[in-house]
Amino acid sequence: MVAVDDRTLTATVDLTVVIPAYDEENRLCPTLDAVRGHLEGRPGSWELIVVDDGSADRTVEIAIRAAAEDPRIRVITNETNRGKGYALRCGVLASRGDRVLITDADLATPVEELERLAAELDESGIDAAIGSRAHPGAMIEVHQGKVREWCGRMANRLIRAVAVPGIRDTQCGFKLFDGDKARAAFGDARLDGWGIDVEVLRFFRRSGWQVAEVPVRWAHQEGSKVRPADYGKVLVELVQLRARTVRRVDVVVCALFLLASELLYKGLWADLGRRYLADSGSDQTQWEWFFAVTAHNVSHLHNPFFTTLQNFPDGVNLMANTAMLGLSVPLTPVTLAFGPTVTWALVLTFGLTATGIAWYWLFVRWAVGNRWAAAVGAALATFAPPMISHGNAHPNFVVLFMIPVIIDRVLRLCTGRRPVRDGVLLGLFTTYQIFIGEEALLLAAVGILLFVVSYALANREAARTAAMPLLKGVGVALAVCLPLVAFPLYWQFFGPQSYKSVLHGDNAGNSPLSFLAFAQRSLFGSEKIADGLAMNRTEQNAFYGWPLVVLAFAITVRLWRRPLVKALAFTTVAAALLSMGPKIRIPLTDIVLPGPWRMLAHQPLFESVVEGRVGMICAPALGALVAMAITGLAATPVPANRVLGLAAVAVALLPIVPTPFPTRDREPVPPFISDGLWRSYVGKGESVVPVPVPDPAYTSALHWQSATGLGFSVPGGYFNGPWGPERIGIYGPPPRHTSSLLRDIGYGQPAPPIGSEWRAQARADLAYWHAGVVVLAPQANDQALYETVKQLLGRDGEWVGGAWIWDLPSPS
Repeated sequence: MVAVDDRTLTATVDLTVVIPAYDEENRLCPTLDAVRGHLEGRPGSWELIVVDDGSADRTVEIAIRAAAEDPRIRVITNETNRGKGYALRCGVLASRGDRVLITDADLATPVEELERLAAELDESGIDAAIGSRAHPGAMIEVHQGKVREWCGRMANRLIRAVAVPGIRDTQCGFKLFDGDKARAAFGDARLDGWGIDVEVLRFFRRSGWQVAEVPVRWAHQEGSKVRPADYGKVLVELVQLRARTVRRVDVVVCALFLLASELLYKGLWADLGRRYLADSGSDQTQWEWFFAVTAHNVSHLHNPFFTTLQNFPDGVNLMANTAMLGLSVPLTPVTLAFGPTVTWALVLTFGLTATGIAWYWLFVRWAVGNRWAAAVGAALATFAPPMISHGNAHPNFVVLFMIPVIIDRVLRLCTGRRPVRDGVLLGLFTTYQIFIGEEALLLAAVGILLFVVSYALANREAARTAAMPLLKGVGVALAVCLPLVAFPLYWQFFGPQSYKSVLHGDNAGNSPLSFLAFAQRSLFGSEKIADGLAMNRTEQNAFYGWPLVVLAFAITVRLWRRPLVKALAFTTVAAALLSMGPKIRIPLTDIVLPGPWRMLAHQPLFESVVEGRVGMICAPALGALVAMAITGLAATPVPANRVLGLAAVAVALLPIVPTPFPTRDREPVPPFISDGLWRSYVGKGESVVPVPVPDPAYTSALHWQSATGLGFSVPGGYFNGPWGPERIGIYGPPPRHTSSLLRDIGYGQPAPPIGSEWRAQARADLAYWHAGVVVLAPQANDQALYETVKQLLGRDGEWVGGAWIWDLPSPS
């Protein structure tokens, strides 16, 4: 940057006008004349700064000649073209005015409009007035070309949405600022291009300085330097602007969440081709199959809500199962290129990471200012024992990054600033979460409702203020969400293979002792104790440990005056009680009390919920309480109290630090399947019948399918589907005589005598399944299974490709 004139000017003036100029030889002279003429007629002292941005024409020469004629004109030159933002920054920082006007060299907004902006500053006492072409009362005398005008409108809408909400026209080049505040804002700016307008306005917003839009006259000028592509550059600069708000601690926290997630799944990543999460039961196979079938449906343009590749010929309602279409559809290229196991590992690892980052962002925004405290609270919300338990097998309860985003939007609605906009976004976010996990969304809604009610009771005035915008925003959200999900939900609840509810058994609630115990995968956990208190190793839905329970109680007592603490504590206790189910058995006694869940147990939607999972609501509530406690301790002036307090937090959290998920070798796919030998035995419309027929306990055949491209269908499977005339939801297919027989023998039960009735039933079942070939791969009890199938079919099997097969004749 080089100043052409060397006059030392230190005295302030009433007004500085800054004009950036790049190759403006044809209109700079009349522009300067027009500006000087108007300024001469208004009271007060002024200066005019022309900033040449590396022009290749006579722009500098014209500016210097004008400066020689009038000492109030100053010229600054840049040796190369750096961009309008850089030129404006140079001019504003060199200004001396109590107020600073920036205007373009084309005077698309006439300089006389300065008086409208000045009057706004005088009357309202605000800090900046910006000319607006979109404000009611503005007059556009000459419009731009249609393409450029459309680009401008789209860019402004996006800018309003992501950068400067509430301002209709950020890019108009006619703005009047308080001088000192303008120099502070432009001094902080770093963008060199068109995006500096947004950057400066964001600085004003962040500083609490008032900005008003003023309608002005505007006319498009031929020879404008703005092209349609420049709006794209503004968006790129907005990304850079967003990046500036990210602090180093934010990057470190995100990296730590990713590292923690990778360490938990390191055994899986060590050999994706052969390793299997040891405690996932059959669920890893099921989820890989869901990812594979979604990719298959998308790539073949099939219905993404249904398939007959499993449970042939009846099929599976994928919308009524946890296929996670919100992730499995966009990850289709990954699944097709690298296989469903890679997708499975990516979803688990990066799902946990994204969830941790989302909770961290929410806590920083709404709960605490201390970022490290927010990180600890987010880590608890993300890696709490219930989440780690589901991390074995249920990615729909691991990938929760949309839940904090939804909560944030609900809290924004409570502020009442933009209920319609926030309601629309809430509706879109909710729609997306439905395609990631409906049960997680339902549990989140329960948690939000508990929190909102308890906070309203703790802070009635805030509740009265927030009630109407919240209700309005929720109404808008429903109006946006329901049309988008109407058909998928219709298919889920009324489409083929839909069901009414899922039977989970009588022991799905949490024992009160489970909240005090440690989970299997916790650092201080005990397999024996955890297995005795939970349905299975993927449903350890409490297990926060007694030290954390004690710490949470102490935090609540210490910070009880705060409404937020009261709401979080009530949410935690209420969720814990609900998670104990319709009947709560008092430990070490025969006393059984009615639980609050009984009011919900048979209600629509809730009847399919595993009630113990409600205990997961406690995790983010406890995380927020811990984050608030750490924030208070970090600000404690007494070092001893700070050290003791933080040590107590560490002691409470250390026992529940998760340990890596164990893995085991998975069973290989027999060459009969992997080498495609089955193709010679299965005709169009026929299925491969594995022995035993696939069900939730025998899912090897689903792995055969997903590992080899889903070329054939199988009867049975592992899914949620209807059973009986009431269409009650069960896991797996409705049992048939032959499938039940083979399953029992696979479990080790002795085979009954096989007579003509069993053979007739087998023929009927195989015909129902459109069987092309029966396949028995090596496994436990395979000899007994072989003899049973041999007797059912009346002939020996054939050893082909590492498996016994029985080729069946095609139906005539």
